Amino acid sequence: MDTMEKKRQRECRTLEKMLRIYCRGQHRPASREGLCPDCRQLLAYARQRIAHCPCMEEKTFCTACRVHCYAPEKREAIRQAMRYSGPRMLLHAPLLALHHLYIQWRAGKKHLENCK
Repeated sequence: MDTMEKKRQRECRTLEKMLRIYCRGQHRPASREGLCPDCRQLLAYARQRIAHCPCMEEKTFCTACRVHCYAPEKREAIRQAMRYSGPRMLLHAPLLALHHLYIQWRAGKKHLENCK
């Protein structure tokens, strides 16, 4: 498995965990899957977009991407879910959260080096 594929899988795994936290806290789904129909549909949409992302090799996360693949309403729904679940990730999935923070830190450091 190449690096880009690992990156795609990790991004999907992180997104799914964040949507599960969000849905459980906001929608209280009755299904065993832990996602309501709207969140399941949003996850499927996001996975499709991640799978076909043309900038996966160079980007860190979708928020930092120069090409926005998401439709505006889906993008806002993802943003809402991430705002809610982001702080809670340290409790529910600490390794994923720490890895995410590390990548953001590293990307910021690279950006500062390029600005000099």
